[in-house]
Amino acid sequence: MAAPLKATVKKVKPILSISPEDARRRVIQLYKAWYREIPLVKLNYDIPKSENDCRIKLREMFVRNANVTDIRVIDLLVIKGQMELQEVAMLWKPKGCLMNYWKETEEPKPTDFMSKFLSGQDTTI
Repeated sequence: MAAPLKATVKKVKPILSISPEDARRRVIQLYKAWYREIPLVKLNYDIPKSENDCRIKLREMFVRNANVTDIRVIDLLVIKGQMELQEVAMLWKPKGCLMNYWKETEEPKPTDFMSKFLSGQDTTI
């Protein structure tokens, strides 16, 4: 007979947060810090977006990761967000990097002959 398998669970050490509530608190603190920084970013970087557009983009960036449940991943995202905030607040990040958040979506490449020809991709005539 084969020996019964024992279920082993590896305990991992938390990065910052000990509980999900603690991680949630850190995320909310980061969101508030970014929200307070928006007027200064608008003033310092002179970006062609309104404060409302910046707030909408901020919310979109946070909602994108709303389904993350692992505390360690949440902590890593919070750390990256804090680093990004520091770079923006200290004016270490160029204006172009901030504008990449509003980057236009790429159009799919044309597949039929006429669309390729009109876009200049197909010149086999």
